[in-house]
Amino acid sequence: MGIRSFAADLLPTALLQPARDRAAANPAQRVEANDFAALTAKLTYLSKAELKLVREAYKFADEAHLGQFRAGGQPYITHPIAVAGLVADWKLDVQAVMAALMHDAMEDCGVTKPELIQHFGAPTAELVDGLTKLDKLHFSTREESQAESFRKMLLAMARDVRVILVKLADRLHNMRTLAAMAPEKRGRIARETLDIYAPIAHRLGLNQIYRELQDLSFAQLYPWRHGALHKALEKARGTRRDIVDRVQGDVEKAFSAAKLKVQVFGREKTVYSIFKKMREKHQPFASVNDLFGFRVVVPQISDCYVALGVLHQLYKPVPGRFKDYIAIPKANGYQSLHTTLVSPLGTAVEFQIRTEPMHAVAESGIAAHWMYKTKGSNGNGGDAQRLGATVLKSLIDIQDDTRDAAEFLEHVKIDLYPEAVYVFTPRSQILSLPRGATPVDFAYAIHSDVGDHCVAASVNGEAVALRTELKSGDVVAITTAPGARPNPAWLNFVRTGRARAKIRHHLKTMEHEESRALGERLLAQSLRSEGLLMPSADPSDETATQIWQHLTRWSGNRNRSELMVDIGVGRKIASIVAKRLAHLVAERGSDRPDAVTLSMRHFGTEADAVPQGHIVIDGSEAASIQLAACCHPIPGDEIVGYLGRGEGLTVHSAECSAAKRLFERDNERWLPVEWAEQPVRPFDAVVNVLVQNGKGVLARVAAAVSATETDITHIDMGSERATETTELKLTLAVRDRQHLADALRTLRRAPAVLRVARVKG
Repeated sequence: MGIRSFAADLLPTALLQPARDRAAANPAQRVEANDFAALTAKLTYLSKAELKLVREAYKFADEAHLGQFRAGGQPYITHPIAVAGLVADWKLDVQAVMAALMHDAMEDCGVTKPELIQHFGAPTAELVDGLTKLDKLHFSTREESQAESFRKMLLAMARDVRVILVKLADRLHNMRTLAAMAPEKRGRIARETLDIYAPIAHRLGLNQIYRELQDLSFAQLYPWRHGALHKALEKARGTRRDIVDRVQGDVEKAFSAAKLKVQVFGREKTVYSIFKKMREKHQPFASVNDLFGFRVVVPQISDCYVALGVLHQLYKPVPGRFKDYIAIPKANGYQSLHTTLVSPLGTAVEFQIRTEPMHAVAESGIAAHWMYKTKGSNGNGGDAQRLGATVLKSLIDIQDDTRDAAEFLEHVKIDLYPEAVYVFTPRSQILSLPRGATPVDFAYAIHSDVGDHCVAASVNGEAVALRTELKSGDVVAITTAPGARPNPAWLNFVRTGRARAKIRHHLKTMEHEESRALGERLLAQSLRSEGLLMPSADPSDETATQIWQHLTRWSGNRNRSELMVDIGVGRKIASIVAKRLAHLVAERGSDRPDAVTLSMRHFGTEADAVPQGHIVIDGSEAASIQLAACCHPIPGDEIVGYLGRGEGLTVHSAECSAAKRLFERDNERWLPVEWAEQPVRPFDAVVNVLVQNGKGVLARVAAAVSATETDITHIDMGSERATETTELKLTLAVRDRQHLADALRTLRRAPAVLRVARVKG
């Protein structure tokens, strides 16, 4: 386990005793003892039996970390004690305190989970395990390791919210003592804290920790800016003290006259919040007026609104700066009335009005459910667990839909937005979304099925585009269709990590299924050239099952489905797999080449061969089969298919110059393809139109195209300055080559059109 236990197994107790005496006389050891004494002084809310468990956990952690020191030179055990002290400030239970003391034991000291279960029970061991990084596994990059460790912590947090509370306490103490680290490591830890842990603290309502983590990270990342703003704030504090004192005196007098019992506290903006406001609003420090604010704590909820009336009678409110978070609480449970008033000296002063329980939640978030026992709460953290699960639901949903570690961390960062807008469903349900959210984000916030089948939206009774940004107070309605599916273009404007993860997950699933189906078709086609049919996929067929097992083992795939996907995306060549499959079949003598199949392949008529040899394109294909953007083939064109490595099947026009170059370089990857008799959608064709400049020329071109029942999906007019003539590049949606010919013929007859030609690549 640790150095001490290792020595104890080898040396007699009599030899170890003097060493222990010397350690007791060591100043570092005395500091350690003092730290633990300060911790026990905070644990008066625990029973004697629980205090005994804490002492045992401390002895265990002390032994495990013996001989380890922090970068600043202190014994390492001082860090777990400090973390446990922060946990004790929130009045968390004995298991959380023990986990805080031992949170690095598994990661740094080789202590195993079964060992912790044996000594302290399964619940404490689970907490410690949830806080342990995945350093024992091998990852290709530091980012991947970070993402997977965070994913593990998130899963543990879903089971027990105390995991994230201990982790935040750990991160806070690390940030407070970060100065001893190397500059590169300081910057990396500070950036991670600012991007992930501070927003999580905000999401959970831990505002004190949130503000401190932001300021500490800001000081490490931008030390010069932090120093300059800190000095400016100190100077402003001295010059504006008279303003604060006068406002506080006026407020207390007003409440006394109204016979309302209140507590008034002064509040000052943090350095980072000032910097953020200056950067977002492009203001100098001198223009930031609301450096100071006040909190008003009242006995009951009804008193909040009475206090608001008193303040609005005292000073004039700033229009548009009132927010009622009591009627509409934030997602993390925060409740308060916010109003901004103009002081006698013309400066803006924000007031936050709340009750005592609201104040506890505002400062400590979910931890307040341990600190402040509300009516009907037993103080065991059950309320906090439920609230934590609600608050972090979107993060849990993201990890369910994302398997790639880097992508998961990207979605999480997107979702940890502190600012929100509040919108309503048609049934008056309130949803909190990040600022800039769209109807698509709203649809996925309701349910993933609503998002997947979303086709249109209306806001306040009016139809809007799906990329429209929502504002607080909007009533949003979503229209769905059974056959609809997510559009990849949605990824360009959605704001929530949940929506982004759900869209990508659906698209990847579709791509996987389509690639698997294409692989099935390609392998069946190649097997027919060997005179064989596809072996059965039925698990009850033992012979076929054995063949597939040997084939997947040979190909390096986990199962038959994965092999088909690899064939479909071009990672494996169907003809080579078919030859290996034919060899396996021949070894078992279970089947032999069929003479009829062979003859149809080699000597049959074209009508017989086409259904077996060609891949049919009808326009319903998505990710697995794509039409080349270089030549834009349409029904009626002679086409060929190129099976790229990991890219699926790309269909080119036979006249495409890019296709001809690919064929010369990689001719074994070309497959026969043909158009379906009845395509299911229009296809894009690109044409160049040279027109004579003049008034209304674009309208006349559009009218000519419309006359042939053709849609213009895109117009490119280039970036060159207009002269007597202009070249337009139109993308037209046409049924087939005949339809395109009709459109071109009509365009040529249009006034002001000088030349029309199709772009073939």
